[in-house]
Amino acid sequence: MNRSIRFTARRALPVVIGLVAALCAAPGLPAAIADGASASYVVLYREGASTAQAQGTIAAAGGTIVANYSQIGVVIARSDRAGFAAALRGNGNVEGVASTSRFATRVADTGSGGAAPAINPAAWGDSLSGQQWDMRQIHVPEAHAINQGSRSVLAASIDTGLDFTHPDLAPNYDASNSADCTSGAAQPLAVGNDLSGHGTHVSGTIAAAANGTGVVGVAPNVRLAGIRAGNADGFFFPEAVVCAFMWAGTHGVDVTSNSYFADPWLFNCRNDAEQRAIWKAERRAIRFAQSNGVLVIASEGNESTDLSHPRVDVISPDFPPGSEVEREVTNACAVVPVEVPGVVGVTATGNLRLKSFYSSYGISTADVAAPGGDSILQVTAAAPNGRVLSTFSSVGTICPPARTVVENGAKYCYLQGTSMAGPHATGVAALILSSHANLTAGALAARLQRDTNPLPCPDTSIYDPFPQSDGSPQSCQGGTAHNSFYGAGEVDALKAVG
Repeated sequence: MNRSIRFTARRALPVVIGLVAALCAAPGLPAAIADGASASYVVLYREGASTAQAQGTIAAAGGTIVANYSQIGVVIARSDRAGFAAALRGNGNVEGVASTSRFATRVADTGSGGAAPAINPAAWGDSLSGQQWDMRQIHVPEAHAINQGSRSVLAASIDTGLDFTHPDLAPNYDASNSADCTSGAAQPLAVGNDLSGHGTHVSGTIAAAANGTGVVGVAPNVRLAGIRAGNADGFFFPEAVVCAFMWAGTHGVDVTSNSYFADPWLFNCRNDAEQRAIWKAERRAIRFAQSNGVLVIASEGNESTDLSHPRVDVISPDFPPGSEVEREVTNACAVVPVEVPGVVGVTATGNLRLKSFYSSYGISTADVAAPGGDSILQVTAAAPNGRVLSTFSSVGTICPPARTVVENGAKYCYLQGTSMAGPHATGVAALILSSHANLTAGALAARLQRDTNPLPCPDTSIYDPFPQSDGSPQSCQGGTAHNSFYGAGEVDALKAVG
């Protein structure tokens, strides 16, 4: 999940929302939208209320419907009328209305510097697999000798898109189950859709084909869907997140990778009506996907923050640029999607199997750990720049030239972040399902956490140069069986196929 991470977003992944009024004053809402300025809205209907008459209701308020997700009582609308939201709030069937156009969290790589290392011959895999320390660390080569994944399994990357023309992704790309959700209504993915490159990187880690060239994914034989929820600038607006989970829940997706935090705020608090409407709509969409058999896996974020005991949010909202307001938060405020019940949270490790310096964590949010890279504390002979190599979009922009590799005309990039950790766990989940068919999403989550290598809390003094947002040091809670840095442990592909 970038600076935060939507690479899993800021320093890792960002997401946010207001906080409890009893604890501190909520930040002011953006100024009202003026007549003539078109904006997107999430319209949240009350539980059990029908959206069948939404067309007339929205039109009467001065808007048009983009999508009607009647299964969860959420409507996505657009309007250029300043009083649109206020008019809808007077409807007894409507619980909340929120403008979404001005809120977003952005994906970004963590850290800087570190050129691409020289390519070593691959003893396993494809032409660039000699640089895939991450795959060797979780025993992917040994797992592939037993099972490389089943075509009956469909994994999806909910991200900034997917370059399905990439030679490592094209063999596994499932066009019929892919979609562009950035408008709030699903459309076909177009060529050149991933202008960020982030989603293509994530997708390669999950399921890059074992085809002799480039890299190999954790589950190279499973089908791969791209569900675009992040735009060209790496912003994940609420209407796109809702659309993405609704698509996954109606298109046979087995497991999704989510390396971002949903808009508009990093921490979502319940006391603000506008924030609450967005938060509830996203949670309903995630629950809908889960109820239809989708395992949702999410990166923890790159804020080096204890999500179970948050104190300060200094990055939200990060759109428009410069809008950040420092505010106190508590664990009454939740991060979406990682803190939604049933979602598997993933922290990042480096090549020394230590938590990455930037990775967020939490005793109640961290379920498993997986390689995400660490360019500061865990540079080794096997990982000379500390980062993870994977596929990259031909039109992607976030990979510096110094960390770009071109092989047979295709692009690859070295990146780090919890955004890189989440797809490793997603690939392992796909291998589990390939070896143990018919598992429910809940059983698959339990098996993923069981098939790990437990890691004890480390000496946390090594993280002293990387304090939390409030200046306090990072600290690890729990024992080897389960702790706030690694959850149940680092995922293991070989155990997954056993």
